Amino acid sequence: MAAEARSAPEIVARQLAQDEDAYRELGARLRAAPPPSVVTIARGSSDHAASYLAYLVMTQLGVPVASLPPSVVTLYRAPLRLPGGLAVAVSQSGQSPDVVGALSACGAAGAMTAALVNQLGSPLDQAAATTIPLRAGPERSVAATKSFIASLSAMARVVGIWGEDAALLDALEALPETLAAASESDVGPLVDALSGEERLLVLGRGPGFSIALEAALKFKETCGVHAEAFTVAEVQHGPMALIDERFPLLVFAPRGPAQAGLARVAEDFRGQGAKVILVGPAGLPGVDLVVPASPHELLDPLCQILAFYLAAAALAEARGLDPDAPRRLKKVTKTL
Repeated sequence: MAAEARSAPEIVARQLAQDEDAYRELGARLRAAPPPSVVTIARGSSDHAASYLAYLVMTQLGVPVASLPPSVVTLYRAPLRLPGGLAVAVSQSGQSPDVVGALSACGAAGAMTAALVNQLGSPLDQAAATTIPLRAGPERSVAATKSFIASLSAMARVVGIWGEDAALLDALEALPETLAAASESDVGPLVDALSGEERLLVLGRGPGFSIALEAALKFKETCGVHAEAFTVAEVQHGPMALIDERFPLLVFAPRGPAQAGLARVAEDFRGQGAKVILVGPAGLPGVDLVVPASPHELLDPLCQILAFYLAAAALAEARGLDPDAPRRLKKVTKTL
C-alpha cells in the first residue's frame, strides 16, 4: 500500500504524457454538444473519486452532477431518460457487472458514455463509447491508492480540457513534483494521535469531501477503525452530538472557499475538548499534518490524500495490522 501510494508522482507524470488525443476528443465533443447533466457510476474508492469529479464539473462548468446507484438499473430495472446527458463510470478493474450494466443502460437511455478505467480491455472499457485510461499500472494492494489519485488527476484533466482552463492544465503539469513533496510529509502526528482510537469522524467539503470519504474507508479497511465522513456543514446537523474528548476528528482543509470554515470548525471542536487533527498547507492556523500546497487549489486534495495514505499504512502497522491484506476483502469486487 505504502509503496504504491509513493509511486503516485510517477504515475501522474506518465498519465499526463499519454492519451492527449482521447482527452481532446472528449473535450471537443462535450463543448460541441454540452450535456444538460452528468451522472457518475462507481463503487468504493472509485465512487469517492467520482465525488471529486462532481464538484469540479459543478463548480467549474455549472453542470449538475448526480451519482447513479447501479441498482436502479440492475435490480429495479428503472427506465432511464438521459437524452443528451453524459454518463461517466469510474473503476480500477472495470469488472463489476453492476457498473458495466448501468453504463450500458445510460447509453441506451440517450447519454454519451465515458469510462475512466485502469484495466484496458475490461468489460467496462468495452461498454463505453469513450475510454480515458488511468495508466496507474497493476495495483496489487487490496486498498486502492495510486488508482484513486490517478482517477482524480484524470478527472481534473478532463474538466480542464472541457472548460479550456489553461491555469488548471498548467498546474497539472507541475503536480508530480508537489506529489513527491507530499510523500515526504511528517505523518507522525496523525499516527500518534489515532493509534489507540476505535472510532472517529472525517470532515471535508467541496472537492475535498471526496478525500474525506476515501480516508474514512481506508480507516475501516486497513486500520480496523470505525470512521465516518461528513461535510463540515452536515456534521452540524446532528452528528456533532457524538463529539466529546473521547471522539476524535480528522479534518481535511485544502485551499479554496471552504478552507476557512473547515479551520474554524476544527478550532471550535478543539475548544470543546475534542481531539482534532487538521490537515492542510503550511501557514493554516492550527494545522497538525502539514501537506505542501499544490500548483492549483483544486489539486490540493490529491496531495493531501497521498500523505494520508502513508499515514494510514503506518497507523495500520502501529495497530498490529497488515495494510496490504485487509481481512475479508479482495481486490476485485463484483456486485449486482
